[in-house]
Amino acid sequence: MNVGDEQSRSCWMGETVAEAPPLAADAECDVVVIGSGIAGLSTAYELARFDRRVIVIDRGRIGRGMTARTTAHLATELDDYYHELIDLHGEDTARLYHDSQVSAVNRIEAICRDEGIEADFARVDGYLFAAEESHRADLETEYRACRAIGMPVEWASRAPIPDFDTGPALRFADQGRIHPLKYLAGLARAIEARGGRLHAETAYISSREVDGGVEVVTEAGPVIRAAAAVFCTNSPTNDKVAVHSKQVPNRTYVIAGRIPSASVADALLWDSYEAYHYVRIHPLGDGSDLLIVGGEDHRSGEENDMEARFARLEQWARQRYPSLGPLDYRWSGQVLEPVDFMPFSGLNPGNRAVYIHTGDSGQGITNGVAGSLTILPLIIGEDSRYAPILDPDRKAASAVGEFLKGQAAAVRNFAEYLAPGEASSADALAPGEGAVIREGTHKFAVYRSPEGALVRRSAACTHLGCLVHWNPFEKCWDCPCHGSQFAPEGKVLNGPAVKPLAPAEG
Repeated sequence: MNVGDEQSRSCWMGETVAEAPPLAADAECDVVVIGSGIAGLSTAYELARFDRRVIVIDRGRIGRGMTARTTAHLATELDDYYHELIDLHGEDTARLYHDSQVSAVNRIEAICRDEGIEADFARVDGYLFAAEESHRADLETEYRACRAIGMPVEWASRAPIPDFDTGPALRFADQGRIHPLKYLAGLARAIEARGGRLHAETAYISSREVDGGVEVVTEAGPVIRAAAAVFCTNSPTNDKVAVHSKQVPNRTYVIAGRIPSASVADALLWDSYEAYHYVRIHPLGDGSDLLIVGGEDHRSGEENDMEARFARLEQWARQRYPSLGPLDYRWSGQVLEPVDFMPFSGLNPGNRAVYIHTGDSGQGITNGVAGSLTILPLIIGEDSRYAPILDPDRKAASAVGEFLKGQAAAVRNFAEYLAPGEASSADALAPGEGAVIREGTHKFAVYRSPEGALVRRSAACTHLGCLVHWNPFEKCWDCPCHGSQFAPEGKVLNGPAVKPLAPAEG
């Protein structure tokens, strides 16, 4: 199981990435990649091109992790703003990070061409506009920052929203969009054509470095021995603390519905709220396009007002796009927000042959591909252009405020052990619902199945012991501390946890 088994379905999930069997016996390879999303399959593809024997494993179906829940904006603009990045790291780092995003979009385009992948890739413009009058100064600041690092940007009189005047907007040329699962399917075919192996329903459980490489143990028992391992699991499953203390998990929400074909500009749009709205279209080829609108983010596991968030998202969309028809899709995903605005790609702190990619923020497709371009040269022994700025072991002293803000939620979470539960007793639970219930000194994650049967598990996340919370929209348990997610019955859907919620005791 993985997050593809949560309740909602994105507009991409009708596409099968690859039919892959579970790993049935011990195996050896040059590189084992854990995770089959954009970062994992991109890394495996690049390594296979260099004749490395690659095995990719995933705890669920191939390509059904968080990449299947993205909106697939291929953006070189930074959603946390380049002026913020410059304040933390300086212009040289910001310039190099921007180059990584440009390289990622270019690489996707080149792979689609070279491998004959029909993934609806298109170059489009991107527009950033002020959500409120008071935000216009932020756009001015961002314009100056982009110009300072040589990033192409210009002012437009307005963002291209029909019959809605956004006021002046920043226009970023040469952005892109893609169907993410069609693209992953193409990568999977290319990997297998080069001798790579894909194994679904093969959950990672532990690993250790040994002479000459790494041993990865899977939940069913088979062991993979490799010269190197790369963890691309949204939130890393191989570490307890090192990187998790430098990022926080956020839920984001998406709606999609039909509009008349070509009635809305084929472009990427973002407004300036902190939990910003983001918009793109996906042509359907039947006289209509799919309008895809996201936003309303919050810290994972800390809110349960999903219906209100979807209502606000739909209201925002219909005010700006009155031709939007009935909603065909509503879904959510998780993004990991790094403390200093850049992902973590490279050698895992304290390891010699274990690499990670995480911390994608709201730019998972471009950051995931940039991660593959960073990790590949490290493994094959060449210079890695982006490794110095994306180093998972990097320190950002000036980001201490963001660090403290991110860890405050973990402190609050542990204090909940002393607080009442979310429901007074299991009797209050309707079929298909769950809640954390206090019984004496213990807290339990209690779920009532649609048939009425009760399932009781410990409410302590098996990663570091934070209390999970019920997600009434996705019908799962979310951990607010580091992003673990569990099925109603307690099985792991998303790391960093690798073990299910423990049986209830007490």
